[in-house]
Amino acid sequence: MPLHRDDPRSLGGYKLLDRLGAGGMGVVYRGRSRSGREVAVKVVHAQYAQDPVFRTRFRQEIEAVRKVSGAFTAPVVDAAPEADRPWMATQYVPGRSLAERIRAHGPLRDAELRRLALGLVEALRDIHRAGVVHRDLKPANVLMAEDGPRVIDFGISRATENLTLTETGQMIGTPPFMSPEQFTDARSVGPASDVFSLGALLAYATTGRGPFDAESPYLTAYRVINDPPVLDGVPRQLRAILEHCLTKERENRPGLDELAREFAEALPEPDPGDPPTVTLRLGPPEEATTHPGTVADRETEQPARHRGRIRPLLAVTGTVGALVLGLTAYLLGPGADGNASSGGRDTRWGALPPGWRPWQTNVVDTDSLTAVGGSGSMVDMARCTRYEAAVYCADQTTLPVRVDAVTGKVVWRAGLLPKDSPRDSTVFAEIIGVREDTVLVRRTVSDDSLENETISVVALDAGSGRQVWTRTVDEGSTFAFFAGGLVLAPEGEGGRTLTARSPRTGAKEWAAQLPAQYYCTFATESGPDLYAECLHENFEKSFLLAVDPSDGSTRRLAAPAESGFAGTLDGRLVFLEWAAEPSDEDDLYDAVVLMDPGTGRRERVPLAKTLRGKTALADGTLWSAGSNGVVQAVSPKTGKELWRTQTTLEQPGAPVLRKAGGTVFAASLSGRVAALDADDGTTLWETSPRARHVPGDGWSRSELFLHEGALVVATPDGTLFGLDPAHPDRKPASE
Repeated sequence: MPLHRDDPRSLGGYKLLDRLGAGGMGVVYRGRSRSGREVAVKVVHAQYAQDPVFRTRFRQEIEAVRKVSGAFTAPVVDAAPEADRPWMATQYVPGRSLAERIRAHGPLRDAELRRLALGLVEALRDIHRAGVVHRDLKPANVLMAEDGPRVIDFGISRATENLTLTETGQMIGTPPFMSPEQFTDARSVGPASDVFSLGALLAYATTGRGPFDAESPYLTAYRVINDPPVLDGVPRQLRAILEHCLTKERENRPGLDELAREFAEALPEPDPGDPPTVTLRLGPPEEATTHPGTVADRETEQPARHRGRIRPLLAVTGTVGALVLGLTAYLLGPGADGNASSGGRDTRWGALPPGWRPWQTNVVDTDSLTAVGGSGSMVDMARCTRYEAAVYCADQTTLPVRVDAVTGKVVWRAGLLPKDSPRDSTVFAEIIGVREDTVLVRRTVSDDSLENETISVVALDAGSGRQVWTRTVDEGSTFAFFAGGLVLAPEGEGGRTLTARSPRTGAKEWAAQLPAQYYCTFATESGPDLYAECLHENFEKSFLLAVDPSDGSTRRLAAPAESGFAGTLDGRLVFLEWAAEPSDEDDLYDAVVLMDPGTGRRERVPLAKTLRGKTALADGTLWSAGSNGVVQAVSPKTGKELWRTQTTLEQPGAPVLRKAGGTVFAASLSGRVAALDADDGTTLWETSPRARHVPGDGWSRSELFLHEGALVVATPDGTLFGLDPAHPDRKPASE
């Protein structure tokens, strides 16, 4: 994901390119050395950097990874455990995690399963030979590289000869993949614990479910300790091996050499002429809570250990056709017969724009990539915004483009590379705002080494795409952004002068000084004033800066700790407080902080249930969508969960509310769209995917916009389409 505005731009001689992920303990960035070598840089959060026990654990993690060397782990290349913010750089491994791979494409089979099983055995053998126990082997900690899996994240590993740092009263690990001894006696955890975790992980890899899945971590822990594993769906030839791995008594579990032989026999190398196995995924994951508005006969609320064997779905002639028809009816919802007209529309959906038709196009212009210094092999990550009857998109592989939101036709593409730029220059563009007849673009021009870059705000004429004005900025103190009808450009030495400029002419309106030694991240939609969270360069202190957009006057407020700005509610600022337990897949929040911007008075509202995923505050409600497809509605005033619904959406973006129709929409990474009733969460319909391909980076998300009674959806691969929510099955017209 792109760097946040308060993220450092370099660390320890490494240029930080983007975020790979974040959790409760730290942030991981993708970095590049001066020689061009790419690394993953893990940086500890400031509050833990001051904890001597945590520093000791981080040093142990570095030592553990340095001890381990092998084809299926990522080695340490650099580290600074004594820095103000301790950090560690490991080899960068391109590829999605096993968890992301299963979510996107279902369980593994054949050659892919063999490569995973034997690769993990070899990785654990290397880890154990170094005298280290991993203790957190789970799908999120296995990267699926092209040449085999990589085991990462030794954050809670232990050297077998050093068990002095115990976690009394703390559960260290991830419950569905922990061994019984991790719950009952942490001091006794040894290599056999990783074998148990391996068995649970491979059960998940072959079924999409863990063998001890339950509704809560506590029930999961009980099942790990007391119940036999649920291995329904595991291939027959693997079941006995995994049962052996999942034996409760650690001394009875197999050794890694034995497992290597058994996996090699049970998963023979496929004949090159054999056709690949196709995995059929039916509906949402079973482990998530099902809302009454979703498919009713799946019985997902029953405890996982009582799940019966799944009946064969393709057992008789004609079942395939019936299955396809049934899925089509479910995905498209009631009344979606493929021949519906736009007449007689339900008032829920609203009227379509005049002349509107379903459409689909792709905004990535591969013919123009060379002109901006790009390559057709680059990852497509187009980002868009809608303004009136047009959609504007731009990114690393996309020159700024305007698309007609009614017909899907491309109106113009704008060139951005300055005339005097070197031939090896590359351009990165981001639409930061649209105001009447002007499109505002943040442009970054860099050379091939990425060592030299120039950042500018470029104003384009909305009608023609021609450049109107350009202004170079210095983002040493904040990003250039658009808010309150003004372009806010950091200028002067270190970018400490925030200059407000007219969108159309670039003329200066006012200027304000930003605090020295702080980096300020502005919320672009925050009510009558502009608010920025300003973090000191040593990461030890922060405050909230309020800026009056009429004259640039500023004032300081105390900022809530460990929280992110979510919007405004009844004149108060709304912050979401990070949950104490991190997630590798989603942002997690366990409280809302309401703050009076005039007095600074705060009210903390604990959430009854953890809020997870991408969130939006609209009409007095927090709406969220988790990477597992669960959509939630929560009251920020009471903390009560209003409803939650399981959908089939994979890694959806933030939900969008159509207040007039009482409907919540969300779009997945693949362009699958869902509509839910805003009052009770009932699923109204879901569509099939639309994207050409799904990125495996783990952070990209689709964007969804309302356009009168129509929807516009932009997926990360550059697919852009218009959808009629009253008839989501209507076929789109190509550009």
